[in-house]
This record gives sequence, structure tokens and C-alpha cells, in this order.
Amino acid sequence: MLVAPMSRGQVERRDPQAILARGGLRITRQRLLVLEALAGEPHDATAQQIHERLRGAGERVGLATVYRTLGSLHEAGAIDALAHRRGETCFRLCGDEHHHHLLCSECHRVIELGDCDLQGWLDEVAAAHGFVASDHQLEITGVCATCRAA
Repeated sequence: MLVAPMSRGQVERRDPQAILARGGLRITRQRLLVLEALAGEPHDATAQQIHERLRGAGERVGLATVYRTLGSLHEAGAIDALAHRRGETCFRLCGDEHHHHLLCSECHRVIELGDCDLQGWLDEVAAAHGFVASDHQLEITGVCATCRAA
């Protein structure tokens, strides 16, 4: 079982094989390794950071493999991709429920926000422009209280 960090001190236990099956992905050693590395992350990680951790743990896995694996996990909806670091995509193993993220630009802390009251507003704004909203994601970047105090 993987233990994925969650906001508000919650911990969600997740079966890596179930995560892959839900995403329609075949179970491979590389996918399991990357999921385990992400499960150990309290916030988020780049492909390079995941690669360094795996190599540091003695795993023989290439950086291109880590990139491909993260891409397929994200496309399948198994992990979230965050764009708060300029020029880099960060990845996070999150809960399955609809949520948004608060992201600290200093320490890279990530907090999942489970409560979302945006749908009504989004439907109204989209309709005013001739759209029908089918999905939304929100990343709020700022500085956490710990970093502000430092």
C-alpha cells in the first residue's frame, strides 16, 4: 500500500495496482517505483527530483523513463501535474476527489483544497462567453505562513 500525503494532516492509503487499473494502465516496475516515490513526497516533485531519489535508492531507471512514466500517469488521471514552478512541471499523488491546490512559491508546500464552490460561477461566466464548462483546475500560488515568518 502507498501512503499519499494529504492536506489537513489526513493520510490516504492507496493500492498502487488499483491506481494503475483505474487509469487503464498496465502494471510495470517503473510505474510502481514512480508511484512509490510520489507517495513519499509531502508536497510535489519534478521528474528530475524523482529520478534522483530513485537512483539514490539504487534503482536503475533512466530519466527519460521517469518522464514517460509521469506523462502516462498524468494522462490517465492517476497523478496531478502542477505548473507553479516556471519552466518545470511538478507532480503529486493526490486524492481522487475534485480539488484545487495552494502552492508556496518559497518552500513548495502544497495544500489540497477539497471544498469547491466555483461551479455555479464558472457555468455563469462560461455561458456569458458562449462556452459550456466541462472541467476546471485551480492553482493558487503564494507564500505560506511559515515562509512569511522566516
